Amino acid sequence: MTTPPATGTPLTTTPPTSTLPIGTPPTGTPLTLTPAPARPAPPRDDSPYQHYVYAYPHKTAYRALPDRPALSALWAGEPKDALSLYLHIPFCEVRCGFCNLFTRIGAPDGLTGAYLDALERQADAVRAALDGTPSGGGDSASGAVHFATAAFGGGTPTFLTAAELDRLCDIAEHRMGADLRAVPLSVEASPATATADRLAVLADRGATRLSLGVQSFVDTEARAAVRPQRRADVEAALGRVRDARVPVLNIDLIYGIDGQTEETWRHSLDAALAWRPEELYLYPLYVRPLTGLGRRGTDADPAWDAQRLRLYRAGRDHLLAHGYVQQSMRMFRRADAPPQGADDYACQTDGMIGLGCGARSYTRGLHYSFDYAVGMHEIRGIIDAYVTTGDFSRAEHGHAMDEDEARRRHLLQSLLQAEGLDVAEYRARFAAAPADDFGPELDRLAALGWLTDTSDRLVLTPEGLAHSDAIGPRLFSPAVRAAMAAYERK
Repeated sequence: MTTPPATGTPLTTTPPTSTLPIGTPPTGTPLTLTPAPARPAPPRDDSPYQHYVYAYPHKTAYRALPDRPALSALWAGEPKDALSLYLHIPFCEVRCGFCNLFTRIGAPDGLTGAYLDALERQADAVRAALDGTPSGGGDSASGAVHFATAAFGGGTPTFLTAAELDRLCDIAEHRMGADLRAVPLSVEASPATATADRLAVLADRGATRLSLGVQSFVDTEARAAVRPQRRADVEAALGRVRDARVPVLNIDLIYGIDGQTEETWRHSLDAALAWRPEELYLYPLYVRPLTGLGRRGTDADPAWDAQRLRLYRAGRDHLLAHGYVQQSMRMFRRADAPPQGADDYACQTDGMIGLGCGARSYTRGLHYSFDYAVGMHEIRGIIDAYVTTGDFSRAEHGHAMDEDEARRRHLLQSLLQAEGLDVAEYRARFAAAPADDFGPELDRLAALGWLTDTSDRLVLTPEGLAHSDAIGPRLFSPAVRAAMAAYERK
């Protein structure tokens, strides 16, 4: 078993008896943890933490499509030579307190098998629509369809057994026609489910990137985030990932957890760095409605905002000093890591094929998916409906994309990356300059010191990157903001 180099004396903590405000630096040892404050209101308008813009429009802007358009019509005029494939597995062994993703805890006997059956039926229908042929099973003709990237997410794909993961890969390859050994394949996992047999299947089938949700190497912080795990188990899982020789290891960490300080945050960063991961994602903690932590209230606390910004900057500077290159507010890649193709928001481009009841698909004219929920009862109902569906030939829920939304999406996808927006590329695509379409918005960002214009690129300053979760929502269209505000949580 691979083990990391020694990182020093383990951090010790005591029960959460301190009454200091969140983020107060420690004055000695042992470290004390802070009880959770009440957070009774939604994010303030001036908060740097409004929304994590990992896709635009947000799924809460989707609505049931009354005409239920046929997939064959949606994809008839779309380029298909460089598609992205995403398979969603909506199962986890536990649900973290901060999680608002589409996933359920556990699965009754037979449900994962029934879900994979439905995934096969959906894959047949989608591939037939791409090919413009009647739906059918078996291997797909190649035609003009080509997949450039693939990913398994959730939920936790490694909740599936090794045999079920093998079947999942078969669906991607034989039903959809993706050559998993020839394209970047990213898979999400948790420490508890990253077992040697599962990892062996993924490595054998071509996985090039394994993302492990760790969040914190401090056990008390993991419990505070309602993620019950022990550091020893996390370290063992990391050893198994390295033994499996998947080329890229990503470790997810979270800052802003109750009681976390710069000392404990640096402790988690150093514990992760000991494994020399090719990538690290640093996520600010969000407390959202209908999640485990959401029962305490949501994100309106200036002191907490200040703490998260302070920890973000400390984490960013620490990783930059250790040879990592910042790709976005969240993503850092080791300078000598092997390339993985499209990064971060680039996987949200047009030509996305999503399979599974939590997946999204993107054409130029429509983003579509199945119904969305956060509450466990509603999620179970949506999954139960999915596994009994026989006809997957039509889009059910979605959001139409007009020219204005396409421009906003391009702006968001580019500007929230460290390399920024290529002005010439924008002009070639939309026959206009970014300032022609978004002059007032860009001027406001520049006035705040968050944006620089180098004549050929629009690039966020370091402080602009730090405020990415405030910048993104500022660029949402009025229609998307209205649809999100009208969404009824479930």
